[in-house]
Amino acid sequence: MTQINLNADMGESFGAYTMGADDVLLDSVKSANIACGFHAGDPVVMQTTVKNALAKSVSLGAHPGFPDLQGFGRRPMQMSINELYALMTYQVGALMGVAQSNGGRVTHVKPHGALNNMACEDSDMSDAICKAVKDMDKDLIFLAPALSELSAAAKRAGLCVAEEIFADRAYSDTGSLVNRKVKGSVIHDPETCLNRVLDMIEKGGLVTVEGKVLPCDIHSICVHGDTPAACDTAAFILQGLKKNGLEVLSLEAMKASSSLGL
Repeated sequence: MTQINLNADMGESFGAYTMGADDVLLDSVKSANIACGFHAGDPVVMQTTVKNALAKSVSLGAHPGFPDLQGFGRRPMQMSINELYALMTYQVGALMGVAQSNGGRVTHVKPHGALNNMACEDSDMSDAICKAVKDMDKDLIFLAPALSELSAAAKRAGLCVAEEIFADRAYSDTGSLVNRKVKGSVIHDPETCLNRVLDMIEKGGLVTVEGKVLPCDIHSICVHGDTPAACDTAAFILQGLKKNGLEVLSLEAMKASSSLGL
């Protein structure tokens, strides 16, 4: 592996509420997953985040979630397949419009929170989500957790898939994220995050809390933008990746260099 992507979730402020330090975070990441107004964000925040990302040559991604501002999209919801499809097209389409009006374009999609977690284990959900993405633009990159049903569904749909690992989250032996309510599930120390990432890259797979290695492709590393140490962590990981000989690119650039695949 010589190329890798560093991404972060952002644009998650809304109204009078500020979440994260997106301007600083954009100095380190190469791809931005921008909230589309359902779990967080609003039209003004979306527009501001898109403008700032474009100014720093960071590629744009839609980050759709459940309609749950109070729970930040992290509470499970039950929806029909038709509702899920509409949920995706509505949010991704909104960010596409904002991007186009600012001279940019959305190049990837990454579901958020409970929507993402549930679809990672539910093939019907994941198929509906991926169908919506493909129907909107078959050239969109689908950013999905490594070894997940979402990743498998995106491949079945014929989308270009970027397999993602999380720098600041612990993994269970099944390959899923450890529940946030469990102590140690969210990792805040930048050096620990970097060491975990380098360990997974070297071993070619997810490293679980029990030390088990689950082999997988690794194309992208995520830092959650809402954590207090997000900016320090992203900057530390960026420098660490470069020191270890990795070229850190946007997802769009990785696709162009054929570093991503079906």
